[in-house]
Amino acid sequence: MVRLGTGIGWRPEIADAVERMPAVDWVEAVAENVCPGHLPESLLRLRERGVTVVPHGVSLGLGGAERPDEGRLTALAERAEALGSPLVTEHIAFVRAGGALTASPRLEAGHLLPVPRTRDALDVLCENVRIAQDALPVPLAVENIAALFSWPGEEMTEGQFLYELADRTGVRLLIDVANLHTNHVNRGEDPAKALAELPLEALAYVHVAGGFERDGIWHDSHAHPVPRPVLDILTDLASRVSPPGVLLERDENFPAPEELERELDTIREALATGGASRTAALPEPVRTAARAVPEAPAPVRERLALEQTALLSALVAGTPAPEGFDRVRLGVQARALAAKRADVVAKVAPELPVILGDGYRPAFLAYAQRHPMTGGYRRDALEFAGRLLAEGRPADAGARTELREWWQERSGPKPRSRQPGVRLARATRRVLLRR
Repeated sequence: MVRLGTGIGWRPEIADAVERMPAVDWVEAVAENVCPGHLPESLLRLRERGVTVVPHGVSLGLGGAERPDEGRLTALAERAEALGSPLVTEHIAFVRAGGALTASPRLEAGHLLPVPRTRDALDVLCENVRIAQDALPVPLAVENIAALFSWPGEEMTEGQFLYELADRTGVRLLIDVANLHTNHVNRGEDPAKALAELPLEALAYVHVAGGFERDGIWHDSHAHPVPRPVLDILTDLASRVSPPGVLLERDENFPAPEELERELDTIREALATGGASRTAALPEPVRTAARAVPEAPAPVRERLALEQTALLSALVAGTPAPEGFDRVRLGVQARALAAKRADVVAKVAPELPVILGDGYRPAFLAYAQRHPMTGGYRRDALEFAGRLLAEGRPADAGARTELREWWQERSGPKPRSRQPGVRLARATRRVLLRR
């Protein structure tokens, strides 16, 4: 078991601040945001100092009905090797649905969605995890996620589901205590009961993050300070086992470096409080060999595929909510997905909010209601711009010309000419059209 210590999520916006934090033992980087052949200089410098870097995947979709994509697994493996990581992590979630198993268009959630805690879903998840383990050069740990809603007809608690998963596959667990709090508020689940049921000997490390409550629903924002209830769950966990590592997550609305360091100190205090209440030092856990995981029968995958596709279609394509789901909660989730989609597209294609101004967000949200995402965010940005242009929008001729130039630059069969004379001619034409 690797002892990691106390760490923080590495993000480009706080890269300089993280490098200056003397007490950070390790960092975690979003795997999809790191290119193995062009690692950020900040991560390279941290590695040279001996700081461990763990790639954290968000798009594999291990809880989906389909088997893990070989290309995504290869990419995750390449990042683990490039960073010299002792392990790699992903989520117990599905992120896409549709496709061959349902003979329907593929849909992308752009977000982590909960897996039903049923025997069928567990069988599929276990096989998918074993496929991933076989493809990765280092051990895999999987994370429990936060959810705004519950699946009807679930057969296990979260703790029971995770225990079965770890027991059958030997996979390690990344326990997010903020997600346990989220599920307490949103789904009425007792965090202490979940911790009592978990196989804590399989613990790889712990996530801690902040969020906010609105209208009785907790949103796991990763953009707010860590609240006391989350720290209390961390203390409870530390009273049961010494976590190999703990990491603070922050994805946006970044505070001053001093505030981040204070949050890390608060996390250390919560760990110390929990550790002091352990009655005795626990022996180093001994993991038994994982059981053989049988192949999930095709009908099981097909049933799960139909269930997940119906749910995702209701969330992103406006189809009726499947029977048994809380329609109000699904509405909250649908709006959250559309808002996140707008935010990420604005980051992937920052020119769009500049060109469209205040009209960007309402235009994109209206587009998202009628057009579910079927590929990545870059394709989403292009399709959004193409749809606006097809409708003769925006109304301002100059902005419409800029949008067309942007769209043509990125969607053509080859990049448009970058020769100075050609670029000057295009710029001159834009200026004349604005007059």
